[in-house]
Parts: sequence; C-alpha cells; structure tokens
Amino acid sequence: MDLGLSDRVFVVTGGSRGLGLASAQALVAEGARVVVVARDQQGLDDAVESLGGGDNAVGLPADLADPATAERVIAAAVARFGRLDGALISVGGPAAGTPMTTDDETWRVSFETVFLGALRVARAAANAMSSEPGELAGVGGSLVFILSSSAREIFPGLTTSNGLRPGLAMMVKDFADELGARGIRVNGLLPGRIATDRMFALDARYGAPDMVRRRNEAAIPLGRYGEPEELGRVAAFLLSPAASYLSGALLNVDGGSSRSI
Repeated sequence: MDLGLSDRVFVVTGGSRGLGLASAQALVAEGARVVVVARDQQGLDDAVESLGGGDNAVGLPADLADPATAERVIAAAVARFGRLDGALISVGGPAAGTPMTTDDETWRVSFETVFLGALRVARAAANAMSSEPGELAGVGGSLVFILSSSAREIFPGLTTSNGLRPGLAMMVKDFADELGARGIRVNGLLPGRIATDRMFALDARYGAPDMVRRRNEAAIPLGRYGEPEELGRVAAFLLSPAASYLSGALLNVDGGSSRSI
C-alpha cells in the first residue's frame, strides 16, 4: 500500500531513539521528511544519520518542558521544508514510583513535560496546518500522540504515567472534536511492552530482568515484546492520508495484552 507520504513533512518529538525514532524511520521509508526533536545533540546527530542525512531529516535539540519549544520547533520545520503535514508527539516516560512515594516536584516536572509539553506541540502544529480548498477532510494534517497502555490500565510502579496518560488520551478526543472541521485528524497510540531501552530499564528495577521479561511475555497473547518498528509502522499509517477517515481513535499496540474494550 502506498501511504501517500512522499514529500510530506512531520515533526517527531522524542525522535532520537525508541518509539519516536522508529516512527521517524517508518515515515522516511515512505518518502516523508522529518524534524526530530530531543534534548541530546549526539543522539539527534546519530538519528539524523540513520534517517539518511539532511535531505530527509533535521535534528533540533529542545526540551518540551520549555514553554517556548513548541512554537520554535514548528517554525523550524516550516522554515526548513516549506510546509508541515503533521506531528508525532512522543514524550519519554516519567519517573517510576507509587502514589505514596512520588513527591510533588516529580509530579510538577512530569506534568510540564509529559502533559503540557505534548499539548503545546499539538496546538502549535495545528496552527501551522490546514486543508487545501476542496481537499478531503482529514487529509489536511494529522497529529498522533504516543501514549501508553497506562491510559486504560494501571502499569505497576509508574504512578505518574498512570495519572497523566489518561488525561492525554481524553485530550486526543477533545482535539479531534475541535480540529476535525479544519481537516486535521488526531489519534493516539497506546503501546504495551515494546522492546526499548526504557522497557529494559523498567524490567531491571526488580533485579532479574530476564525473568521479569519471561513473566511479562507469558501474559501477552502474542507471547513476546513488540519491536519498536512494529509501532513505527502503525504511527506512519495513522499520520498518512491512507488513514483519512480515522480520527479520535486510541489504538492499542500491545500484542493483545489489553483486557478492556
């Protein structure tokens, strides 16, 4: 299937590694160009190289907790490539903890980055996009939030994620309502256990990561952790015109782990 992404331009936050980078790679493989955003310059340089260099990708160091980041990133994408067709909004997982052990400062920092940072990027990207006259509604632009299965079900030991992701999931619905008339689709992805450095670090908290992984995999109907590329391909589809009548959706990418409807 041709996803219709050739020469389209996307901002990808959290794009230097993990799920963000996998999504950027899927977009570039379909002919899109990307502006990848992360805090680490070396990570960005490596990511841009893996994406084929400056013709395909630009790396922009920025912190989503900074209120000025969103507008600066979107402006940079338009200045570099002359257009913006969407954004993949991925934010690194907040600190581990429980409701009783997570202090107020951790909540404030997580809220600024995970919640407000994501909303700012979505607003700025939406303001830079619109449908052309006569264009099919939903083809004019696309926003995809990478959230977590914790938007629907508790993820043990990740209380800040459990608290913030459900709110962002509802914002996907809210944005979809408001932006649909402007031809902008908004969707969310709810990854389960994906084989990223972040997931391996979470497994290692208990001191026997191999045993933890085997136990977790036994509870996944497909019997394994997902690969980042598997989520990246779904993200590219959601961002593409091929998904032109899909908006306000929250899609599990979890190997069948979710037990909720």
